[in-house]
Amino acid sequence: MTEARPSSRREFLAASAAAAAFGGLDLRSGRLHGAVPHGRPLRRGPTEFDDRELRVGLIGCGGRGIGAARNALATAGKVKLVAVGDAFEDSLSNGLKALAHPESGVSEKVGVPDSQRFVGFDAFRRVVDCELDVVILATPPHFRPAQFAYAVEKGRHCFIEKPVAVDGAGVRTVLAAAELADQKKLCVGVGLQRHHQTGYIETMKRIHVGEIGDVVAARCYWNQGLLWHKDRRPEWSDMEWQLRNWLYFTWLSGDHIVEQHIHNLDVINWAKRAHPVRAMGMGGRQVRTDAKYGHIFDHHDVHYEFADGSFMFSQCRQIDGCANQVSEHVVGTKGRADLNTGGWTILGEKPWQFPRGEANEPYQGEHDDFFAAIRSGQVYNEARYGAESTLTAVMGRMATYSGRVVTWDEAMASERLGPDSYEWGDLPVPPVPVPGRD
Repeated sequence: MTEARPSSRREFLAASAAAAAFGGLDLRSGRLHGAVPHGRPLRRGPTEFDDRELRVGLIGCGGRGIGAARNALATAGKVKLVAVGDAFEDSLSNGLKALAHPESGVSEKVGVPDSQRFVGFDAFRRVVDCELDVVILATPPHFRPAQFAYAVEKGRHCFIEKPVAVDGAGVRTVLAAAELADQKKLCVGVGLQRHHQTGYIETMKRIHVGEIGDVVAARCYWNQGLLWHKDRRPEWSDMEWQLRNWLYFTWLSGDHIVEQHIHNLDVINWAKRAHPVRAMGMGGRQVRTDAKYGHIFDHHDVHYEFADGSFMFSQCRQIDGCANQVSEHVVGTKGRADLNTGGWTILGEKPWQFPRGEANEPYQGEHDDFFAAIRSGQVYNEARYGAESTLTAVMGRMATYSGRVVTWDEAMASERLGPDSYEWGDLPVPPVPVPGRD
């Protein structure tokens, strides 16, 4: 469960070749040929609105899963939640109660019989095996690659929360499943909702037509205070304790640089229409040091370099009492773009500001677009840029954990994190990484 490095050039080429075969990976640059460019998914072909009732299954009934289900059920057309699964019965029951509550706005679209409520590690298979059209994957990130691959194999349209994986092995699995999804004409959405937020979309249009010139540098932040934590109960095994506090274990969350900061890294990749090729960084565990917080860092600072020589400077922190900021900034030869959920502006030769009154609700927007594509038979697959931005974050984590310069190829070839099997029992926590030694 430690951060793995490719042990040989032969092993790296084998891993990369597998990704190339499925995802169109350029072994020299890491670009995903044929991938949907950063931005709204490619759509083409004749469209006819399919108004049949779409049957939805939800896997993962935590806060984000319930939020995604509510958004899915609020889309245009007939839709119904018919199956749910979670590792824990209490999470499943509480989630269903929230959705069935009259104030949810979608209670009439919840119809899950007892026979289609599944608990345990195999719940995702049992949900997918139901008669479904769409599956929402909102479990801890570690589980998403295998669940996505299984759902695609079974012919389900998929909405995957971000990040899509926590390591290179998971990214390779996602790329392979994305290729199969295209072959089966399945739609795939990814929970990087800024791609469906009007302020971001309009700003990116201006960046991409050259209104700030050539992009030469960028910086992005997700700096905030502490997050939730669940105190351990005597009856919990190691596995249950870690799953209920999944944020604090790298094998489950990828660390907060992957689980959370991916949003900001993704925006810069979108602006560049590329991903970085190497990263160097520093980070540590300065304040959140108690063992109850697992073994992740509480801060990361990463310098990324793109193939054209431009840089991205990245910070994320979860420490109380510090300056908070969640934003992205893109610097060009003719100006600068500042992006955040509170406003979007361009400064330079062509000053511009997005009208605040035209801002939409992006979480609903991403599901509106996803379900509209399903009903219209459009080509829609966000998995590749979701995988690309996930690997950008993984590369940054590998750099901060190790203290080394880490390349895109090394991140892509990294091995699977996590236990070999899932059992309700002992599961030792690896030591906190020490740069220069790990």
